[in-house]
Amino acid sequence: MPILPSFSAAQLESICNVLADPNDGLTGAEIGALLREKNITDPYPAVLKRHRLFEALREQQELDGCGNNIAAFILAALQPARYTDKEELFKRRLERLNAVLGLDGYQISPDGLLKVVAPSHQSTEAQDRARRLRSELVRRGVHPNVLRCCLPELLTESCYPAVYEATRGLEEQIREKTGLNLEGVELVEQALGLRIGPLLAFNTLQSEAEHAEHLAISALIKNLISVFKSTSAVEIHSAWALGEAEAIDLLTLASMLHRRVDHAVLTRQV
Repeated sequence: MPILPSFSAAQLESICNVLADPNDGLTGAEIGALLREKNITDPYPAVLKRHRLFEALREQQELDGCGNNIAAFILAALQPARYTDKEELFKRRLERLNAVLGLDGYQISPDGLLKVVAPSHQSTEAQDRARRLRSELVRRGVHPNVLRCCLPELLTESCYPAVYEATRGLEEQIREKTGLNLEGVELVEQALGLRIGPLLAFNTLQSEAEHAEHLAISALIKNLISVFKSTSAVEIHSAWALGEAEAIDLLTLASMLHRRVDHAVLTRQV
């Protein structure tokens, strides 16, 4: 393999978001095995798998001064032989990774080989869609974490990926505030549930009205994550061509929930 330029931090993060996706990415055990296979140091094996993989690949790339070991890891993760009975999973990962790698002028072929191609540029349509979304969301004063999701590379076909990323960011925000190493609905229930007292509280919980408010916000978060972070999210995406008006409403909702989590109080340490 010729010497490949280093991947940017943003590209590396996008690669790790695909390979370590909490719904259909590599498991923690698979990440550990692949890092060992490619002789890449695993500096933080106990952290969330996206962060774990990012730090491992970032440190290796800094040591190498090139992107070759990153490419080797990706190719190992996408070896067709690993997917003999998981064809749909292979197609999903391949499609998502190629969308990221195409920006740097690479593609992985269906037979698991890295090819150099002309760098892809996001369509004018996607750029225009991102501009319209950002303009309206800025006007509404949405949370910065939501604005970051309005990128042309996420909006090539529909607005679904932008809402997905905003929802993923909400989940990440809860993890960072609580220290819980959980995903999806389980994370929400452990962080916000009232059964044994919430780790994060949206108010003082001193009255029936405050209990009702806390439960209502928790239900909104749980339902949003249930839809956009469910194991059937890929099927939902294919069936739900989310338009701009719906996306703006959902992103505005996600913004409100981001702000409520920002101001939520940690009641105890995990």
